[in-house]
Amino acid sequence: MNYLIIVALINGGFITLSRAINGKLSIELNPFKASLWNHLVGFILLSVLIVVMNKNTNLIKLLDIPWFYFLGGFFGAFFVAVSSYVFAKLGALKTSVLVIFGQMLSAIVIEWNKHTLYSNFIQLLGLIIILIGIFLSKKANKS
Repeated sequence: MNYLIIVALINGGFITLSRAINGKLSIELNPFKASLWNHLVGFILLSVLIVVMNKNTNLIKLLDIPWFYFLGGFFGAFFVAVSSYVFAKLGALKTSVLVIFGQMLSAIVIEWNKHTLYSNFIQLLGLIIILIGIFLSKKANKS
């Protein structure tokens, strides 16, 4: 389990690095073209990895998967495009904190029924602390 925490932390660094690179690409092209190139390169990389790692690729099995499971790709592409645009305007720290805030808020809403009232309160308190941090960061930049 501990190694998963390390993997998640490293992945967070990759996400920030990806956003920074796509933010620069977004300035050169535009957010949607940057997102297109991001996904095209990712598609090629993942295609090669799938072929190399899994000799038994069965594309027909895709027909058995409910269509709405593929909405993750839609939301992922939209996330990359919007992040590329916002990252170039707000910078790494504010964009990352706001994205994390949005992720935490949606996770709390999705899992609201799975927790006790106390744990929901603690989670919402954590979100409020993040908002206070964003507000203080904005105030500090104006000074």
